[in-house]
Amino acid sequence: MKRVDVHDTGRAEADDADGRLIYRQTLATRMTHWTWAVCLFFLLLSGLQIFNAHPALYIGDQSGFSFDNKVLAITAEGPRSDPKGIATVLGHRFDTTAVLGISNQSGAPTVRAFPAWATLPSSQDLATGRVVHFFFAWLLVLTLLIWLVASVVSGHLRRDILPGARDFRRLPRDILDHLLFRFHHSDSYNALQRFAYAGVLLVMLPMMVLTGLSMSPGMNAFAPWLVELLGGRQTARTIHFVIMALLVVFFLVHILMVLAAGPLNEMRSMITGWYRTGRAARRVPNKVG
Repeated sequence: MKRVDVHDTGRAEADDADGRLIYRQTLATRMTHWTWAVCLFFLLLSGLQIFNAHPALYIGDQSGFSFDNKVLAITAEGPRSDPKGIATVLGHRFDTTAVLGISNQSGAPTVRAFPAWATLPSSQDLATGRVVHFFFAWLLVLTLLIWLVASVVSGHLRRDILPGARDFRRLPRDILDHLLFRFHHSDSYNALQRFAYAGVLLVMLPMMVLTGLSMSPGMNAFAPWLVELLGGRQTARTIHFVIMALLVVFFLVHILMVLAAGPLNEMRSMITGWYRTGRAARRVPNKVG
């Protein structure tokens, strides 16, 4: 028999023989979570397709032969029969032949910053890549707005995402616990989760949107101050790329933590909303006399 209670916080709980379940993720949170996952997947692959058209990043407003403002470049050097992939980062050169710069296509080496399996479409097609990228970019913006409104109305943003003074004090301990794979299944996010989710949802994704808009000629005409605020068009493109890389790192760490903390429990939380926090205490009847 399962007993369900609803507390003052609006969070439902259910006790059964295996432990205590709480209704941790609302429908809006779950829907936006999976929509973001799909959007970011297609944005990453189509974004690498767009990057391949000009595989270099700069600081400032302009780029070209007369400017020395390049911070990253992925190129190929050497004879056409046996070229080598070269990545230059802040003036330091690295041989990336097996990873970047060179891609085998039909058994022949092809100059290509990111390989075919990492781009959408797999062939070099800038026009299609831009169509896919813009579609999922606007879907991401819409989903972010829906999540923000729903989270403010439900109290999810204040209750579960925004870090407080207590979270700053607990952050070092939570970082150590995660490094040692010690997980505490509580009824709320821990300090590290709050900082990570707040950083992604309230800093990285909005900044990704703003840097993307600043690269639009139409947006430049409508709000020229935006690109200047970001340090120039090329700087905005570099920030856009760096945030993409940070989101990939976040995704990989997020998946690792889900697998380590208990994938069935974590997946159930994001599919049904119910999350198991631990074993329910056994109730012992009071003795009389």
